[in-house]
Amino acid sequence: MKSATLPAVRVAPELRNQLEAVLDGNESISAFVEEAVRSAVNYRRIQAEFLARGEQAWQEYQRTGQSRPAAEVFDRIQGRIDARRQALVHQS
Repeated sequence: MKSATLPAVRVAPELRNQLEAVLDGNESISAFVEEAVRSAVNYRRIQAEFLARGEQAWQEYQRTGQSRPAAEVFDRIQGRIDARRQALVHQS
């Protein structure tokens, strides 16, 4: 696939200096900007998916009137966190 370019962005000299100060080794400003854009796009995609799931859940609640108690939801979330922590401990 042919690559595309992003528009040039004007920044204050102080910001450019700060950017140059945090570059890793042989990392270029272009590589840094590309990674920053990738991260921002990914964040926004995940955020949009989260909001869509929330809207879907809200619509389902409006339709059925059924929901789960907050304590049950928090317990499930805590279980997922605990399982992930265990998996990370066993990876080390």
